[in-house]
Amino acid sequence: MLNSIENARLLDILGNRNRRRIIELLREKPCFVTEISERLTLSPKAVIDHLQMMEREQILAFRTDEKRRKYYFLSHDISIVVSLEKQEISDMSRGSGARTEFWRALLTLQKMVQSRDELVTMVGHLDHDIEDQAREIGKKGQNILRNEMELDLVIALSHYPLTLPDLAELMGKDETEVLQAVQGLVTRGIVEQEGPQYRISDVYAL
Repeated sequence: MLNSIENARLLDILGNRNRRRIIELLREKPCFVTEISERLTLSPKAVIDHLQMMEREQILAFRTDEKRRKYYFLSHDISIVVSLEKQEISDMSRGSGARTEFWRALLTLQKMVQSRDELVTMVGHLDHDIEDQAREIGKKGQNILRNEMELDLVIALSHYPLTLPDLAELMGKDETEVLQAVQGLVTRGIVEQEGPQYRISDVYAL
């Protein structure tokens, strides 16, 4: 049983919509950072920040695969029960207006849910197209990219600019190893560095 302080801290963590979305995704299956980023259309940096916060609170845990990528999963299931007590309306003269406002709010909610469902369907189709395109990049990059790490790097950077620590976290590898690979991409003009971040070069041409 959690005490009031722990309850407050947990509610503060779950008060963030994106952290709730991550938890719902991990209810389905363990996922690694790139997968969460693509499914929820969040930057890898934002995903990493959310995961690290929930890991510190022991809501999540992770395991690594043969590529040393971190697969996150729920270490504890989360169930929140909210109890609502009905209050009698003392001023019955407001009943008609209250019903009108209630139905207006209910219809608005219905439209919002319908719009959300349409967007989820569209995102599902787009996720499939993104996966196909990533496979196509793997095929077309066989004579351009030197190894699988370079492929993983360019796919990650095609989503968002990322710093070296972010890339190391995303790849599940040491920063020295990632730096060597990303510098090779920079030398060949595929990737460029802008401040602490790396991104796909705008001027690269085959």
